[in-house]
Amino acid sequence: MADTSRPVPEGARITVCEVGPRDGFQIEAAFIPTAKKIEIINALFAAGIRHMQVTSFVSPRAVPQLADAEAVLAGIDRPEGALITALIPNLRGAERAAAAGVDAVHTVVSASETHNRKNVNRGVDESLKDFEAVFALLSLAGVAVEGGIATAFGCPFEGVVPPEQVARIAKRYQELGAKSVGLGDTTGMATPATVRAAVQAIRAEAPGLGIGLHFHNTRGVGLACVMTGLAEGVTHYDASVGGLGGCPFAAGATGNICTEDLVYLLQESGYDTGIDLDKLIAAARLTQGVIGRDLPGQVIKAGPRLRRYDPGLTATAAG
Repeated sequence: MADTSRPVPEGARITVCEVGPRDGFQIEAAFIPTAKKIEIINALFAAGIRHMQVTSFVSPRAVPQLADAEAVLAGIDRPEGALITALIPNLRGAERAAAAGVDAVHTVVSASETHNRKNVNRGVDESLKDFEAVFALLSLAGVAVEGGIATAFGCPFEGVVPPEQVARIAKRYQELGAKSVGLGDTTGMATPATVRAAVQAIRAEAPGLGIGLHFHNTRGVGLACVMTGLAEGVTHYDASVGGLGGCPFAAGATGNICTEDLVYLLQESGYDTGIDLDKLIAAARLTQGVIGRDLPGQVIKAGPRLRRYDPGLTATAAG
């Protein structure tokens, strides 16, 4: 992940990592057929997405929706230049991910002790200790590791998460060998102020470590937080097709920021994403049809800003 201490200049390339096939699907109660998951993933690739978190190698008992991780990875069409990642909670997950042929894995530890125990039944330092074996295994397998920090901007159980705690975990990831760290806004508690504080704390504690941002739109400020990230020089953002998502182990969790909405904002702000917005909207509509309900994204409803309508099909005011 590219990362500077200055605002991202207009025209710069922004990496949009699609996490819907993992973060979006995991909270759905009804099992999404494997073939449908593959169809959605391939549609997202066709729209120009080149960084995607496709699945998670978690226990099928914990997250039944993702029990088909290996089958999904085996069935997708991988475009040239695509970076295929998966979330892993532990060493067993790392072994499965390496065998399945992912390019990188995303580990996760919560900045909050309570959420970490709810999420993986470990203390924070226990999780970081466990990751020593994970990093060693994946280094031998030639699989990159992206360090993830959940509840980085606040915890639904503990409240405020000090940025110094986030920076401490980021520094430990750097010591283990991670080149980047992703900050997860697990239940949408991020604000522009908390984003700025966390990013600056990491830069002070772990210079050179890349930073990515993963926002939820629980309280409607997800894209405002993206703008703060851009002002802080961050060029990597996670998003979920249609705004799907939410952590099944966190009270009050709702969907991620929407990929189409994020791409629209970035493109209209003068940034390059390499993504075709019309094709992305089509992928979102496909996803909406598979899920079987309206999704929370806005651009899927309104379309691009310069979409034109036939005036002959619009009622004219009387009088």
